[in-house]
Amino acid sequence: MINPTFLAQKTRSSVNWSDAKTRVLSSYREWLRAAPEIQTMYRLNMPVSNVRTKIRQEFERHRFVAQLPTADVLLFNSHQEFQETLNFWKQENHIMKYFRQEEDREAKLPNNFIGGFLEGRN
Repeated sequence: MINPTFLAQKTRSSVNWSDAKTRVLSSYREWLRAAPEIQTMYRLNMPVSNVRTKIRQEFERHRFVAQLPTADVLLFNSHQEFQETLNFWKQENHIMKYFRQEEDREAKLPNNFIGGFLEGRN
């Protein structure tokens, strides 16, 4: 039976930076704990350590956010991604978009749309 409210949380704003930090660390830990399950569910052809490294990189990307409302939106997006991932609402290609560079180190994105189109790449 499908339970669409599995992992659902009420959206709320952080009271202050201390509260936001606590919420971010909680979200980060949830993601790290779920890494083995994500690897198994989506049959990723990589070790769990690579999944955890990518999770860390995604959190580090937003480390120096200076506005509390922006941090709240990022937390909301993180939890939304978490819920969609663990409810298996995504497909393997949605997960693999995070690993595109690691997947093919020789791959280079085209400089412009026409160049990519002529190469036959999306």
